[in-house]
Amino acid sequence: MNDLSLSPVRKIVHVDMDAFYASVEQRDNPELRGKPIAVGGSAARGVVAAASYEARAFGVHSAMPSVTAKRKCLDLIFVPPRFDVYKAVSQQIREIFAEYTPLIEPLSLDEAYLDVTENLKGMDIATEIALEIRAKIKQVTGLNASAGISYNKFLAKMASDLNKPNGQAVITPRNGLAFVEALPVKKFHGVGPATAEKMHRLGIDTGADLKEKTLEFLVEHFGKSGPYFYGIARGIDERRVKPDRVRKSVGAEDTFSQDLHSYEPAREGLQPLIEKVWAYCEANAIGAKTVTLKVKYADFNQITRSKTVPAALPGITDLEDIVDFLLAPIFPLRKGIRLLGVSLSSLERRASGTEPQLRLAL
Repeated sequence: MNDLSLSPVRKIVHVDMDAFYASVEQRDNPELRGKPIAVGGSAARGVVAAASYEARAFGVHSAMPSVTAKRKCLDLIFVPPRFDVYKAVSQQIREIFAEYTPLIEPLSLDEAYLDVTENLKGMDIATEIALEIRAKIKQVTGLNASAGISYNKFLAKMASDLNKPNGQAVITPRNGLAFVEALPVKKFHGVGPATAEKMHRLGIDTGADLKEKTLEFLVEHFGKSGPYFYGIARGIDERRVKPDRVRKSVGAEDTFSQDLHSYEPAREGLQPLIEKVWAYCEANAIGAKTVTLKVKYADFNQITRSKTVPAALPGITDLEDIVDFLLAPIFPLRKGIRLLGVSLSSLERRASGTEPQLRLAL
């Protein structure tokens, strides 16, 4: 088998399950099929963890407060999450991936990158591999998956959204640059609302605008992300698919459309971020000892608060407790909050056979 590093063009597949949590619930309960459902809690502080496509038609989406979701869709059915089931299904999907390549990089329970440049089936066409994988996922789990195929991770990720649900798309080396140039920067994977807003202030609205900026300009304004933005504006992303990697940290953050001024809305906004970072750790069998809360105020000043515990957090409720502990002392506020973030560090592989507790308070 040839050395992957010598391959002139890599073949990357990004597989993303369609409305994963909601689809599992509809699969397991026929009465929910064809109906608008939200996985999450319906209580005042509840947050939508996932929404079925029927619910999305009403504007319901993940990370939305449950009260808002209910206003958008009066017939919305709330289903409590079953993360133990989602994790088991995710493992079935991972085993299917492993039939094709050992180079699998999970991003969460429901999506992963696969490098199929050299694959275990000896197949030359990545689109055919993606079709087979999606068909096998459907056969084994009864669930639909979408896929993106390209020559790097950034474009594969972007491609997987093009024909959702239950579809796939290819971005070839020939059309990669044109695709990026036409794309609004707010749709770039890796460009969050705050970064997109900053780009707009700098006159960067599309990939073509981004491509016009020099590397020096991008480093000056975006720091360590500057070289990455410079590359993807040209359809270049040299990041490898890294199986079994342990990151130094994993985090999630959200910029709010309106500033937050009290504890309850802030805590509500943190819940989907907590679930996102915990799901990553679950999918990758990673434990974390350090929790960091990031708060950016309306005037763009920001603070961080951290707590480190002696052993890896055993369950999501333990993470929620620490976030509560870090959040409470910043109130009452003197100025509104525009952004909140949660990150986990001091990461380590969980010992083989160690099963973390799967608890979710919504």
